[in-house]
Amino acid sequence: MKKNVLKIAIIDNDDTFGGIYHQYFTDNEQYELHGVYGSVHGLLSNFGRSHPDIVICEAMLNGISGIDGLEYFYRKNKDLKVLMMSQKNDFKLIKEAFKKGASGYLIKPMTKDRLFNALDALDQHGIALELDVAKKIIDSFQTKSFDVFSKKENEIIELLTQGFTYKMIADKLFVTPSAVNFHIQNIYVKLNVNSKSEALRKLKEMEMQQLNAA
Repeated sequence: MKKNVLKIAIIDNDDTFGGIYHQYFTDNEQYELHGVYGSVHGLLSNFGRSHPDIVICEAMLNGISGIDGLEYFYRKNKDLKVLMMSQKNDFKLIKEAFKKGASGYLIKPMTKDRLFNALDALDQHGIALELDVAKKIIDSFQTKSFDVFSKKENEIIELLTQGFTYKMIADKLFVTPSAVNFHIQNIYVKLNVNSKSEALRKLKEMEMQQLNAA
């Protein structure tokens, strides 16, 4: 057994990737693949034999999902590192994965270089976060978006809270000032306010509520 070799287990319900994963790890001196499984239960049943250091797990699985599986994995080994992977670059899914204790999140389909870059980042820094995922997380906090408003209304709210005037918003969105005024009046109705200052105060309250709920 090579010194300091990290043992890897992969859970992926797409059978076509099983052989590919084995090819990826052939002759690798730093990581050793100890098994490819189709379900959380499959790995848990063999956990005592494989003792993985890192689990790479599909987030959306039949039966126990990969995200729900995190709790079971950490019962087996509290020092385990788990990388979630999914075709969905969805903030809610990403947030749920990290809330449950994931150490990273990868977007499928996975290439060999991206996979080993993530493993190296995890080994060196304790977390693996690809650029697209990091952008999604940053955007979710930088862009104000409220379900009660339409897409256009949210765009106007974003600019309004940055101090843009009606004319500046119109120029930015390539619409007429009267169109901006129409949307702002709708925003006021939904907020049940009568002025810009009241609207900004209420929007700030709504933003704080969203952050606290995140």
